[in-house]
Amino acid sequence: MKFAILCALLGVAVAMRDQSIAVKGKLVCGPKPAAQVRVKLWEEDSGPDPDDLLDQGYTDANGLFNLKGGTAELTTIDPIFKVYHNCDKGLKPGSRKIKFKLPASYITNGKVPAKTFDIGTLNLETVFAEEERELIVS
Repeated sequence: MKFAILCALLGVAVAMRDQSIAVKGKLVCGPKPAAQVRVKLWEEDSGPDPDDLLDQGYTDANGLFNLKGGTAELTTIDPIFKVYHNCDKGLKPGSRKIKFKLPASYITNGKVPAKTFDIGTLNLETVFAEEERELIVS
């Protein structure tokens, strides 16, 4: 019985596969670069498995960012790019939070992404569908 459990656990460990993704782009707030905007790359999981933070950082003085990361999963990862900003936020409390699902075609099998998804230039003045607010800075 113990041997069977050990074999099952070993099988799951072997089935886990390294996957990675990269995303880059530019953020603007109207005509100006959106500098020092917090950006994060996540792998969202459903069920009891917690989401995995793959990479995080801030845009540079020109609004540019480049994130990459990976994790080991049984199934194909679900990469999400999140932006936390204060562009055109009005009087509402907290940072505006937007998220984008990244294309599965940019997922690499392995620890190092083979290609980078260029999300382009995003104007953060845009009101995005399903936009949220983050009241606590993390």
